Amino acid sequence: MALQGSEEIGEQIEESEELDEQDVSISPAEEITLPAGPVVEDDSSDSLLLPWDRFSTWLHCICVVGFDLELGQAVEVIYPHHSKLSEKEKTSICYLSFPDSNSGCLGDTQFCFRFRQASARKSSLGCFLEQFDRDAPVCLKRDQGHYYGYVYFRQVRDKSLKRGYFQKSLVLISKLPYVTFFHSLLKLIAPEYFEKQETCLEAACNDIDRWPTPHPGKILTLPIMGVVMKVRIPTCYDKPGTSQLVQSTQSDNLVSIVLPTIHEVDLFRCFYPVFFHIQMLWELVLLGEALVVMAPSPAESSDTVLALVSCVSPLRYCSDFRPYFTIHDNEFKEYTTRTQAPPSVILGVTNPFFAKTLQHWPHIIRIGDMKQAGEMAKQMKVKKLKNLKTLDSKPGVYSAYKPFINKDEDIIKQLLKGVQQKRPSEAQNAILRRYFLELTQSFIIPLERYVASLMPLQKTISPWKSPPQLRPFIQEEFMKTLEKAGPQLTSRLKGDWMGLYRQFLKSPNFDGWFRNRRREMMQKLEALHLEALCDEDLQLRIQKHTEVETVDLVLKLKDKLTQAEKDQLPVQPGTLAKLQSHIEAVILALPEDLQGILHKPSTP
Repeated sequence: MALQGSEEIGEQIEESEELDEQDVSISPAEEITLPAGPVVEDDSSDSLLLPWDRFSTWLHCICVVGFDLELGQAVEVIYPHHSKLSEKEKTSICYLSFPDSNSGCLGDTQFCFRFRQASARKSSLGCFLEQFDRDAPVCLKRDQGHYYGYVYFRQVRDKSLKRGYFQKSLVLISKLPYVTFFHSLLKLIAPEYFEKQETCLEAACNDIDRWPTPHPGKILTLPIMGVVMKVRIPTCYDKPGTSQLVQSTQSDNLVSIVLPTIHEVDLFRCFYPVFFHIQMLWELVLLGEALVVMAPSPAESSDTVLALVSCVSPLRYCSDFRPYFTIHDNEFKEYTTRTQAPPSVILGVTNPFFAKTLQHWPHIIRIGDMKQAGEMAKQMKVKKLKNLKTLDSKPGVYSAYKPFINKDEDIIKQLLKGVQQKRPSEAQNAILRRYFLELTQSFIIPLERYVASLMPLQKTISPWKSPPQLRPFIQEEFMKTLEKAGPQLTSRLKGDWMGLYRQFLKSPNFDGWFRNRRREMMQKLEALHLEALCDEDLQLRIQKHTEVETVDLVLKLKDKLTQAEKDQLPVQPGTLAKLQSHIEAVILALPEDLQGILHKPSTP
């Protein structure tokens, strides 16, 4: 999805003088941001759902992972019982649901992990879920190739057990990256489960199966375990950097929890130990560099990895990332091999073994205990990798990377002042999130403007010819546009922006972003072509054709209509219905024997 809010910054930028005032090319970035909000379908579609369908739109399943002295970690319960997990997936969940023994996590600990889906599964809800994804921001779309695991781990002393400890995890498995929401949900379900066992789990699952489906843009009231949660899922139409807070109303007597966000982590808390280097970390994530976060616990590891991934928002981070990664992971050998360069991935680890195994990685972030936030990391310089010997090394960033952009001292001073004045953590987090957003937008706007110029002029679209092709992305042509319309128009930061762009154009993040933008623009071209067809007088057109040619035209138009419905093209309201009526009128003008062949009911 095109970056929303870019027009706000772009208003200060003069349009290119080379553009003809009358032949302005159609910019998908502008077209897509026009709606005030997504078109939310009627809830009647929800009524068609079968038992457990509503549950499946939120979660794949819930697992209970226990510890057996002979077997080690084992999945004890999967609910609902019909949920399918491969043996490989069960093994991943087992190992990732428990902290490493060195973490010393006594009491209750929450964290999340992410693992590869072992095999593709076709869902009967496919089209239904695609509808949700269409209106969701890129960072909140369902993960097609991975599952998220949201963990509530409890470890308490119990002399009645041979091991001397009760150790168990309740894990929510989902395709949705709603980390804040699912952690809040676990805080309600897990303590009850540890007290009342499986009956409680069954009741929670039944509650979830009565929830409304997760429509972006809707305010949802979600009853669970005698408590009511109220949330709003963001949409791609929301202005970046703003959250439409869910307001409490007089009718909310039963609402116990109102969540201001479903997915955002506390950036300032996560980056606090290394916040002198936030700008360099932003560059490393933007370029898809191999990064490893070494932390004392899975909670700190997973939060920091998620904070890194989100710091380039609203750009989607397109490489792999693992909030919590262990030596038992299926990709352990693939990601730790020394026979090739480290892959484009962000790993969060806690096992000291990784300090040796990954010491050849180019960028290592060492995070201390976030609970001991009384003293900030004093080391302001980036440390050399050779100084990282063990996981006990001091917190800091270990890298030989030289940033392209000069360091922004103002944001450091602003955050430091906040620490000295004991500014609330929420305010510090908001300042840092806004900083990253403006930095990313300043970087992406020139790319958006150039890619929009690749769109053919609307006047070149003819209803009786195939839609025109997009012009190719030419790197040097784009680089020339930076001289007059580069990030210097919206950012005060100096440095080698050209070098940063050249490196970015080689990265997985650019590849993913451009593929998405290209697909959007091609859909826009198809939509404009359909609208042009609707404005044509088909009855007049067929007078110049034979019956065979007319039948061929009808078949092609019906195929085009079917494809438009399948792709959910961004056409003007009523376009598909209008085209359908045109086709029906042409069919009725044909002899009856041909009408019988062609006149099949079709609903736009």
